[in-house]
Formats: sequence, structure tokens, C-alpha cells
Amino acid sequence: MTDLSNYRKSYEKSELAEDHLPEDPINLFKKWFIEMEEFDGPGEVNAMTVSTLGLDGFPKSRIVLLKQYTYEGFIFFTNYGSEKGKAIASNPNVCLSFFWEGMERQVIIKGKAEKVSQNTSDGYFETRPEGSRLGAIVSPQSQVIPSRNYLEDNLKQLKQEFEGKEIPRPKHWGGYIVKPVEVEFWQGRPNRLHDRIRYMQLDDFSWKTDRLAP
Repeated sequence: MTDLSNYRKSYEKSELAEDHLPEDPINLFKKWFIEMEEFDGPGEVNAMTVSTLGLDGFPKSRIVLLKQYTYEGFIFFTNYGSEKGKAIASNPNVCLSFFWEGMERQVIIKGKAEKVSQNTSDGYFETRPEGSRLGAIVSPQSQVIPSRNYLEDNLKQLKQEFEGKEIPRPKHWGGYIVKPVEVEFWQGRPNRLHDRIRYMQLDDFSWKTDRLAP
């Protein structure tokens, strides 16, 4: 047995009080995101965990990169035929979470995922490096493949096929927007008495805030 009981840390960098909370959780998310960017520099501040309920009945979580966020929701891009894509098609209720260790913060977002417009997916796809665009075509994401060479050989073939040509976005690849219904902000505090502020969306699309016990 590996005993990790001595792994302890005191959280003392900041606090989250009800005073001057914005009415919309996106404004607080934006504030925290910018603060983390300034703290972490070139780190992947936009790395987030996406949790879905799989077709096998098990929840599954994986790290993806947030690419856009608006007052409507949080956008990421993936293969629609992947395991997560099939899970979302079956059950669009998902959870996003950010863990920003440097600022001792977490953000947990419950929401419904839906595909973004084709124009939005096309626009982002065109900004990707050529290798990433080709990779989206080459990889049958989440499917069993015979070997690494299978991917490398297909990529080499595609490079030759599209040399000097525009690389179109494959129809099986695009974006999702997760429209939040609940957002929880967690700020580490001493003695494990952490600050937890939850925003819950009401029927009129306004937001109600509550403090939760740690």
C-alpha cells in the first residue's frame, strides 16, 4: 500500500467573498481566467476536464482545451464520432472543470452541450496548423487501430494528396458549446474551510448565488 496521508497543503493565497460578486458567472470566470493567465504565463490555462456519461453507463473524464467562451457558454472542438461525441449525442448533460493549482482555484460547470454552427467550426478549423488539420482527417478517434504506423502512413499519404491544396474540415469534426446551468467557484482557504460560491440559473435566465459549506 502506498500511503499518501502526509500529502498536505495549506491554501492561503486568496479568498472569495460575496461582496461585489458579478450577477453573471461568466464575468467572474473571465476575471479568474485573466488572473491565472497573468500568474501562469504560457501555461495551458485553458485546459479543462470534460466529463460525460458514456453509452456503457460509466462516467468518463478527459482533458480538452477550451477554445472560446462567451456569455452563452464554453466552446471546445473534437471528433463528433469519438467516444465523447457519441456520449454527448446520447446525453448532452456534461460537466466541465478547471483546476488552477497556482491560484488554488477550481471552477466546476454543469451544462448542456450542443454542436456549434458549421461556420463556427469552419472558422476555427482554418486557424489550425496544417498538421492538426490533417490529423483531424487521419484519426478515427476512439476507434481501435492496428499500430502507430497506421496513423503515420495515412498522414504521409494525406500530405501528398493535399499538397498545395486547401484542406477542408471533415464533417465528423467540429465544435460543441456547453451552455451552463450551474457554475461553482472554489477558492482554497486555510484549515480546509474553502470558499465555495455556486451560481444557479433560474427559469428567467437570471442567476442565483449561494455559499456552500466546504
